[in-house]
Amino acid sequence: MTASVLVLNAGSSSIKFGLFDISAGEPALLCKGLLDEHEAKPRLVARSPSGDTLFETQREASDADGGHLFAEVLAFVEDRFGDHRLRAVGHRIVHGGPEYSRPVELTDEVFTRLEALTPLAPLHQPRCLAPVHPVRTIKPELTQIACFDTAFHHSMAPPANRFAIPKRFEARGLRRYGFHGLSFEYVATRLAAIAPELAARRVVIAHLGNGASLCALRDGRSIDTTMGLTPLDGLVMGTRCGMIDPGVLLYLLQQERMTTEDLQHLLYHESGLLGVSGLSADMRTLLASSEASAREAVDLFTFRGAQEIAVMANTLGGLDGLVFTGGIGEHANEIRSAIGERLAWLGVRIDAAANDEGRESIGASDSSVALFVIPTNEESMIARHCADLLRKPGRL
Repeated sequence: MTASVLVLNAGSSSIKFGLFDISAGEPALLCKGLLDEHEAKPRLVARSPSGDTLFETQREASDADGGHLFAEVLAFVEDRFGDHRLRAVGHRIVHGGPEYSRPVELTDEVFTRLEALTPLAPLHQPRCLAPVHPVRTIKPELTQIACFDTAFHHSMAPPANRFAIPKRFEARGLRRYGFHGLSFEYVATRLAAIAPELAARRVVIAHLGNGASLCALRDGRSIDTTMGLTPLDGLVMGTRCGMIDPGVLLYLLQQERMTTEDLQHLLYHESGLLGVSGLSADMRTLLASSEASAREAVDLFTFRGAQEIAVMANTLGGLDGLVFTGGIGEHANEIRSAIGERLAWLGVRIDAAANDEGRESIGASDSSVALFVIPTNEESMIARHCADLLRKPGRL
């Protein structure tokens, strides 16, 4: 009997999942799917690697809270892929804090420690941890593994991972952690396979989506990134503000008399592309709009993106490669073009035809910076980490 792992990647209102064969070598995708809670009746759909629907169902909203959808997923896996013994469930956990720099088994003690990190990622951490107990109730014998978005950035060192605040706070864990690590790790691995010489040099990966951040890589290791203690920092995002003058926050608290709860909601849910445009957090909607405010939001997004790429280049002491990934980075050729134009002074030249056609390599012949578009796959990276952990003596 072959072995498999189920990967759960929790977002704000949906959970992507993938089932991977881990019997030998690189994990192979058996099926993928989505537990979508956007609708009044939460929906579960599972598809083959080619996109064919294998299973679909809906539940009453009250059923979703009781773990029924997780039971449906596990029952489907057992029924459809019964010849692949399910060995573990791997979870994407946004924050691992200073302690967790590699995947770990989700014991009760580990779960409690991760739950204590919720103030550092108040919207993301609870969502990532939410499936753990329902899965344990349904299948208590299954190993559950935490894979961290912060782990890839543990190679960052001072001064890149420091804030200019009294060091007693750093001793309490207040430092720059960075996020999107599973995405950056996957793309770095793919780049090493596609262009190994470039992967060993000075590269910036731009993960652009509803959440967005950059990672400066040297020899495939994270040297700097744009997110900090929390996923709020850095680039303009769908509904998050990114980098902001702390004085703005003091003003909102002191002069506008906002509560901390109101301020948190503003920064996480009402800012970014949505806040600037007043229309939408979806880049596709903004690019299709003729409204001036939509263009202003897009302009700020590309301005800040290019600005921070230059910051990453400064950390690296130059720029040899730039890789776009994430929903916007992979699909919005207009955004890639606009960022490229702002970086022309760095030697960035995008081939318009290659960019419009969505090719893997989009650099013009006279570009001094290699340019790539590489789709990310966090689920595959999690499966790989789970397989490595399970292959330790006596586990698989």
